[in-house]
Parts: sequence; C-alpha cells; structure tokens
Amino acid sequence: MDDKKNIILAVVLTAAILFGWPYVANHFFPAANPPATKIEGGKTTPLTPSGSAPAAEGAAAVRDLALVLKDGPRIPIRTPKITGSINLKGARIDDIVLPTYKESIARDSHAIRLYSPSGTKDAYFAGFGWQGEGLKTPDGNSVWTASGKELTPASPVTLTWNNGAGQSFEIRYSIDENYMITAQQKVSNSGAGTVAVKSYGYVSRAHPSTDPDTWTIHVGPMGVFNGAANYDVNYKDLEKGPASQSFQSTGGWIGFTDKYWLSALVPDQKAAFSAQMRKGAGTQFQTDISLAPVMLAAGKSVTQTNRLFVGAKEVKTLEAYQDAGIPLFDRAIDWGWFYWFEKPIFALLHWLFEHIGNFGVAIICLTFVVRGLMFPVAQRQFASMAAMRAVQPKMKALQEKYKDDKPKLQQEMMELYKREKVNPLAGCLPIFIQIPIFFALYKVLQLTIEMRHQPFVLWIKDLSAPDPLHILNLFGLLPFTPPAFLGIGVLALLLGISMYFQFKLNPAQMDPMQQQVFAIMPWMMMFIMAPFAAGLLVYWITNNCLSMLQQWWLYKRHPQLSAATAK
Repeated sequence: MDDKKNIILAVVLTAAILFGWPYVANHFFPAANPPATKIEGGKTTPLTPSGSAPAAEGAAAVRDLALVLKDGPRIPIRTPKITGSINLKGARIDDIVLPTYKESIARDSHAIRLYSPSGTKDAYFAGFGWQGEGLKTPDGNSVWTASGKELTPASPVTLTWNNGAGQSFEIRYSIDENYMITAQQKVSNSGAGTVAVKSYGYVSRAHPSTDPDTWTIHVGPMGVFNGAANYDVNYKDLEKGPASQSFQSTGGWIGFTDKYWLSALVPDQKAAFSAQMRKGAGTQFQTDISLAPVMLAAGKSVTQTNRLFVGAKEVKTLEAYQDAGIPLFDRAIDWGWFYWFEKPIFALLHWLFEHIGNFGVAIICLTFVVRGLMFPVAQRQFASMAAMRAVQPKMKALQEKYKDDKPKLQQEMMELYKREKVNPLAGCLPIFIQIPIFFALYKVLQLTIEMRHQPFVLWIKDLSAPDPLHILNLFGLLPFTPPAFLGIGVLALLLGISMYFQFKLNPAQMDPMQQQVFAIMPWMMMFIMAPFAAGLLVYWITNNCLSMLQQWWLYKRHPQLSAATAK
C-alpha cells in the first residue's frame, strides 16, 4: 500500500512540476531570446525578424518611415557605432540606427533601429529645449539653422534659432566614438529686460518596449537619483496611475531601458535637476529632466550642458562612462541582488570568449574553472556520499529492526550518521552549491548584449536562445513546432541523461518516496530546462560530466569506499 501511495505521489508531483512550471517560469524567469534559427526539413534556416511593436491609436495617420525621413532638412550622424540624423525641425534626434547590431543572424538582416521620427509606427526620439518666463522659446515646429553638414566625433554641429524678440538660442551637438551625444544649450539675451530661462531634455516613445518586464529583468523607465538606482516604476504603473512620477536629485540620470538598449538623459552631474517619468496620450511614454531656472539679464548669456546616451548596453562601455563620472551607469543592466557575483562571472566568461573565440567553448572552460575552484568542497561532499553508500546495509538493518517504531528508528539513524560521520544530505549539497553560479550565468546570458547571437557548433547558432533542434518533431521533419515545455532538444536530452548517471553514483535514499523522486528528477529537469538558453544547458551538462569524473576519481583513489559500496 505504501509503495502505491509513493508512486501516486511521485506521479502527481511530476505532473505538477511539468504543467505548473511554465506558469512559474513566465512570472519569475523571462524567456530566452527567440531562436536564431529554425529546423525545416532537417535543415537549419535563419529566422527573420518577427516584426515590431503594434501601431499606435490612430493608425491611419501613421506614415512610412522612408517618407518621413525625407521631409524637411536633416543633419546626418556618422560614428563607428551610430548612423542616423537630426531633424532641424524641432532640433530632434529622431533617427538612430546601430549598424554593428542586427535584428537576426540572417545575412540580409537589417541593422537595429533604435530611434524613429514622430508620425511613424515605432516613433522614439529625444530632444533638448528651454522653458522660460518673459520670452518666446523654440518648440517642435521651430526650424533651426545648422553650422555644419554632418555630426561626427571630429565635427560638432551648432544649431541656432532666434525668436525675433531679443533672444537667440543655440544647441551645440557633439558625439563621441560610442553612444554619447552632448548638447551644450546656450541662450543669449540681447533684449531690454531680464528673463528667466531653464533648459530641459526629454525622451519620448510611442509604445512600451516589446521586451518582457519581469522580476529578474527590468524593462521600462528607470533612473539613478541621489546615488541609488530606481527600478520601481514600469509601464503598467504609469498606465494604472498616477500618470507621472517625479524625482529630485543632484547627479544621476533617467531614461528608458530595454533588454539590450538604453536611451538615457544625463544632466550636469554637479547641478540639481528635476526628473519625471510620464504617461502621455494613448500608448505614449516620456522621461524628461530640467535644470534650475536662471535669471538672464540683458546683454548676458548662459550655457547649460546635458547629454544623451542612445545605444547598446555594452558592459565595458557603460563602465567607462561610469568611471568618467556618471554614477551607477552600469546599473542600466539590471544585475539584481547578486550584482557582486554576476559581474565577475561575466568578466571571466567574456575574457575566455575574447581569447578562445567560441562562446560555447568559453562556457565549457568556465565550468572547468568553477569546478576547479570548488574541487576541495566537492571532494568532501563526494567522500561523505560514498561513505553514505557504505553504511546502507546498517541502515537497512535498523529499518528492519525498528520498522514498527518510527521515533526510535529516527533516533538510531541519527546515531548511526553521527557514529559513521556521514551526511544524509551530501548528495544535494553539490547541487545547491551550483545554484548561485547557475543563476549568475542565467542572468549573464539573458542580460548582456555581448552574448547575443553567439554561435557554438553545428545547429546551435545562438547560445542565448533555446535549442532549436526538437526531438518531438523529428528534428524539423514533421511540420509542427512543439510547445515550449515539450520542445525537448538534443541538449535537454543530454542534460537528462547526464543527470541520470550522476544520480546513479549517489547513495540510494532510504525513504522510497525520496528515491522515486530522485529517479524521475533527471527527466523532469529535462522538460523544465528545455526552454532555457542553450548556453545554460551546455554549462549544466559539462558540470554533470565533471561531477561524474570527480566521483570516479574519488573511488579510484579510495578503493575501500568502492569495496564497501559493492559489499
């Protein structure tokens, strides 16, 4: 009867995990990147982009991007990492493309477009301006005059506009080799009286990001205020209300963070500023900053400097800006609570990749490094596990002797563990030790753009995406794609097999229920891990193989343990 109950409980537990896990994973763990390839007819085919965000309300007014870019005068932007243009109408930075990053691995894939002009389907842009009392300031319809023909790292461009009432306005745009645009905003007052003026900057987007916002990866408005990163506000918060969140700070920044991209306003770090995250009409959102107002007397001028970061969240690039004085700029990547642990994992993995050239091999080498560092701890645990196997005959004898006296059996078992110096949890401890490392690698694969679209071997074209080679559709020969939790790939199968043999080396559990759970756990993990990034599975498979090798070496070095186990 007990065996039947144990079997039923094991089946129920398995079903609960298999069918309940997708809901848990969707809430707590964001999905891996979309597969870079698909398998059709047994052949690997690159996937094309799946499309962009839906059109805003009033779709009839949405215009074609190419036509909008031809309207009105523009100043081209050319750097090694950015191409695009500045719209002289409104002095908006509304055309930004990242030529070093593609939408997919297909050869004809388009470069990532981050900014698009107002009136297009995916409008996303930034600008700088002024507010004031007693003067007319430029607005979105003002047409500026440019001093140059192109904005490059070697050639800044100054835009000028005169209100015809005694005040002239200038924005001197300069750009570095990466993703930072500097706007020096100057106002000159040649009128008869004093005017109050203050500069501002804004970033506006027509839709929320299509990247998922989860508890492990923040996507949406964020900023750093008074020395602390703020991830507390997301798009849904602004939609539900209040529609505006305000912040006061000296030093810091604000903007929108996507999974891999960032658009952030960086004011003068020595000046106090006000910042807001806003919900506009329809699906529009905006973040903005404004500096303190300045009283500008007749014949005087004032210059205030703001900056705009628009580009990829490259770890070393963000760290370089942080070292140059932008506080916590690397927190644009949501490292989370284990920041102190994930950054070294990333640094080591990226260093290995730079020297090896293959990201999958770098993950395997990382596994060797981690296992090497934990070798002494694992040895003690494996020795305890082997000793546990050796005392199993005594444990069975106690179970038989006290089968009708459970409290006495527990007491005698604890005395046996103490006398023989064994740990009944030894088989689980190596797994628990791996959890922080596994989570850190999960975050690195999910967050860092350096790992995006990195291939391994054969059909694995993107280690930050799930294994595309599914067994249930006969590797693409059958015309259907299994659901995520049934999409068992070759790597997931290898993971289950390696865990099965690893558990076979562990001592059998005396509780039949526990033993049955351990027997089905490898196959449950095979289903659970199948939708995760292929790089995580490569790490876990390698770790399982090294664990088995280490246990084999232990038995080879201590034959008495092997003999005791066999007896």
